[in-house]
Amino acid sequence: MKILLRKILGIGGAFILCNTILYSQQQPTTRKDVEKEKTLITNQAKVLIIPFENKMYMSEIDYYVNKETKLNTKQIRHEFRNGLNEQLYYSLKKKKFIPIDLMSDTVKYYKDLKFIYGNISYDYVKIPDQNNYKPPVREKKEKGIQQGQIVAESDDENRFMNTRVLSPALVPYLYQKYKAQYYVFINELDLKASAVNPTDYIPQNAKRKIVVHYTIFSVDAKEINSGVAEVEFETKMNVPPKIIKNYFSIVAETIVERFVKQLQKNSEKN
Repeated sequence: MKILLRKILGIGGAFILCNTILYSQQQPTTRKDVEKEKTLITNQAKVLIIPFENKMYMSEIDYYVNKETKLNTKQIRHEFRNGLNEQLYYSLKKKKFIPIDLMSDTVKYYKDLKFIYGNISYDYVKIPDQNNYKPPVREKKEKGIQQGQIVAESDDENRFMNTRVLSPALVPYLYQKYKAQYYVFINELDLKASAVNPTDYIPQNAKRKIVVHYTIFSVDAKEINSGVAEVEFETKMNVPPKIIKNYFSIVAETIVERFVKQLQKNSEKN
């Protein structure tokens, strides 16, 4: 059972009139019921996909990609930036969302991306537990971005770059223009290699790693889910389209599955 309500959401003094879907509290009893409930949660909900800023690309494989493809650093970054958004678009579509990809036309969306990046900041915080998710809290010792540079703590393996909305006008503006109920921010992309210097010895069974930092907000600027999604990939794979198709797709599926899972939990609480 679902009930359509008209609800006014207040964000920083600005109000948005939107549709909110409430679901019955009856628990699904079969696998078919679970899938049906997931569809109710995601069906027709618009999701805005915001790509990472250029400065938030950390790669240790560009030398090898350039050597094999002749793409320069700027072109490589664009390939991966576009490819990650593209895979998220496909994964969201599979779950019956209506995704809007701001990388689909960088000229058209240039001003909006500039506005978004000018109204957010980043916090370097502890990675949340996905089994018992709670939005991460800012810490006094975290440093985030200083003077345009990423400043990391020593225990960076247990931390990630989380987006923080600075302006109360940002989400109302995006909702007014795109009518999106959810906002997926790709905060940072790390491509880690076993050896950065091409003269270094690379173990035969060495693996590289893709690490994506992300944050998902609802229309009322509440953090739905955040963290890192990562996957290892072959050391000899240096062609961006192959990496995107074979491995970015896995990362995207992970993010979307977590997103749906959290929506499911939230619906059960209401």
